[in-house]
Amino acid sequence: MKLSWLGHACFALEQDGYRLVIDPYDGTCGYPELQTEAHAVLCSHGHHDHNAVEFVTLLPQKECPFAVRTVETCHDEEGGALRGKNTIHVISAGGVTVAHLGDLGHRLTAEQVAAIGKVDGVLVPVGGVYTVDAAAAKDVCDALAPKWIVPMHYHHAPFGLTKVAGVEDFLGLYPSAKFLACDSFEADGDTKGVIVPWYGK
Repeated sequence: MKLSWLGHACFALEQDGYRLVIDPYDGTCGYPELQTEAHAVLCSHGHHDHNAVEFVTLLPQKECPFAVRTVETCHDEEGGALRGKNTIHVISAGGVTVAHLGDLGHRLTAEQVAAIGKVDGVLVPVGGVYTVDAAAAKDVCDALAPKWIVPMHYHHAPFGLTKVAGVEDFLGLYPSAKFLACDSFEADGDTKGVIVPWYGK
């Protein structure tokens, strides 16, 4: 499975010529307006920086190699009272399973961990304010015990929401993080560690 970070919490997942985009954004989250294409689009919730499907050009339909499950969570620590619900997508293809945590706003319950199940990778928000912060993100990752982790939804000037923290606090909890010189990587059974794609748009 090939994963490409498109900025903010948006990723493209590719398998067997099929491209799936999750959580597309508009220009209000500090990035240029997204311009990408996909065979299908998934969104974790209805906020404009995660559901801007109009910026994704749909490709002609073809057989989808991805299996997708969802687990309902909340966008805040008050049961969704502040910001509503959040959907985690658990996506599998090519022998790899990854959980995109969307705008998760709280630590996971034991029931939610069980529902997510065994995953190879986790795409986790780390910037705080609107999502879990660095410490809570690590607790979530510890609970899920993935082989690899990609942080997302953080500020890195001039990109990202200005109210959220940078990725540095989270990476301080993982001193062996690997920084990529590109925005994509191939995930397989040997992929391990904390991976930080470079946003060079």
